[in-house]
Amino acid sequence: MTERRPGALIAASILDSDLAALGDEVRRAEAAGADRIHLDVMDGHFVPNLTFGWKTIEALRRVTPLPFDAHLMIAEPGRWTEQFLDAGCDSITFHVEVAEPQIGPALARIREAGRAAGLSVKPRTPLSSLDPYRGLLDIVLVMTVEPGFGGQAFMADVADAKLLPARAWLAPDGANEVQVDGGGRSATAEVIGRGGTDVIVVGSALYRADDMAAEVERVRGVASAARAATLR
Repeated sequence: MTERRPGALIAASILDSDLAALGDEVRRAEAAGADRIHLDVMDGHFVPNLTFGWKTIEALRRVTPLPFDAHLMIAEPGRWTEQFLDAGCDSITFHVEVAEPQIGPALARIREAGRAAGLSVKPRTPLSSLDPYRGLLDIVLVMTVEPGFGGQAFMADVADAKLLPARAWLAPDGANEVQVDGGGRSATAEVIGRGGTDVIVVGSALYRADDMAAEVERVRGVASAARAATLR
C-alpha cells in the first residue's frame, strides 16, 4: 500500500474525462490536488461498456507520479493480471462476482508483485462474499452504483448498509482501505465519510466542475470531517 494522508483520499476517475486528451486530463487532476488516478477498465462482457486496457494505462504511467488504482470490470481478471502489473498499476481491484477459480491466485499474484490487491462488490452483492479472501485483501471497493457507466445516481442506502461493516470486516484499525466508487461528489461526501471510507472515487463531478481543484477540496473536506467524527 502507498502511504496515505489522514482523512479521505480522492481518486480521480478518468471515465468521464475527455478521452481524446487523456494525458492532459490526468495532469489536470494532478494539478487540482487529486491523490490518485482511478482507471475503470471495462471489457463489454462483465459489464456492457468498453473503455481501455493496459496499453493505455502503460502510456499514461509516463504522465504522472500519482498512484494508479485500476478497477477491472472484466470477466477474466486472472488472465490479464500480469499485463496490468507490467503497465504500472499501484493497486488492482476486480470483482468478487467473476468466476471463482481465478480470484485467489490473482489476488496472491498482485500482492507478490508488491502492489495492493482488492475486491469490489456490486450494490446487491453481500459483503459475506468476500469471506474466503480475507487474508488476501488490501482493499474493499464498495460500488454505490451499478458498474459499467459513469454519472449514475448515488445509492445512499448501499453506502449506509455496507461502508462501516466493510471497515470492520477488513481492518478495524484502518490498516487497509475501504474505497467507494459511484456518485462521489460534495453532495454525497458526508454519507460516504461517515462510513469511515478511506478513498472516494470521483469522476463526473470533477471533470464537469467549473473549478476542479475547488471540487476536490470540497469533497475531501466534507468526507474527512465526517470520517473523523465516525472513527474517533
